[in-house]
Amino acid sequence: MLQLRPNCEYCDRDLPPNSTAARICSYECTFCAHCVQTVLHNVCPNCGGGFVPRPIRPSVARHAGVSLNHQTASTQRVHLKHSPEAIAKFITEVQSIAPEQR
Repeated sequence: MLQLRPNCEYCDRDLPPNSTAARICSYECTFCAHCVQTVLHNVCPNCGGGFVPRPIRPSVARHAGVSLNHQTASTQRVHLKHSPEAIAKFITEVQSIAPEQR
């Protein structure tokens, strides 16, 4: 199940579990829509993949034991390990390649 990380790894914006602004890659790297669009240009700086909207975990258990109350969101904030300069260079190198071909 998804970790539902609490923040954008680039700008540290809060991304609560019900945020429609959260974007994730296939490794669950988490960024806000603004950073994905304006800084990262749909390139995950960690893996090179693209992004999709992060699903919203149901807050109410419509089936027994399946909800945000039962599988809580992560509280551990995650931050990038790369410098802004290294990220910009990496994005320049791969952004022209379609995400499904990276």
